[in-house]
Amino acid sequence: MKPYIICHMIASLDGRIDCDMTEQIEGGNEYYEALEALDCPSMLMGRVTMQMHYALPEPFVASDSIPIGRETFNVACKTNAYCVAIDTHGSLQWGDNEYDGQSLLVITDEQSPKCYHERLTEQGISWIATGRNGINLSRAMEILCDNFGIERLAVTGGGHINGAFLEAGLLDEVSFMLAPGIDGRAGMAAVFDGIADKNRPATKLTLCDVKQMGETVWLRYKFKK
Repeated sequence: MKPYIICHMIASLDGRIDCDMTEQIEGGNEYYEALEALDCPSMLMGRVTMQMHYALPEPFVASDSIPIGRETFNVACKTNAYCVAIDTHGSLQWGDNEYDGQSLLVITDEQSPKCYHERLTEQGISWIATGRNGINLSRAMEILCDNFGIERLAVTGGGHINGAFLEAGLLDEVSFMLAPGIDGRAGMAAVFDGIADKNRPATKLTLCDVKQMGETVWLRYKFKK
């Protein structure tokens, strides 16, 4: 089993997702109001987003390079709400074991240092290690559901982790908010980004709902079977 997974994002009209920019053009608190309405107590973010907003500025430096070397996990606590961090190589450091009432849970691959997972355990932080060369997202989602009890999960960026979930076929729904503004800067990440296969066909969606929230438009899509 895996959770029901919704990618929830807010972007400018040109599909850019830089947080400082979207905060400038969003009228109020529409993004978080919509997130609450999605009924996803747990949310997941990629390493870059976590580094920018949640983790300590200094990277973790391993005392030795011995990898954890197998698929395993640690349940520091059972809760209804997790803040899930994708950190493939075990490079983020944490000042606390929870954020905004959500218990922290870190996902790495099996080549990340064993001492990193020991540090997380000492801090009371839950973790999952899966995938020999890069995280096995499908297995990670199964472990989240079966062992941590996560039934609904919001994936909230950045663009590359959204793209990885899209490429792995793990998303059930896209919740997309268009804020009233344009970015236009070269090189800024898009809502879905980083898929290397240039021949990959476009993903077709079915529009399920449209709402206006102030000057922001909230669109919900499901994936065509």
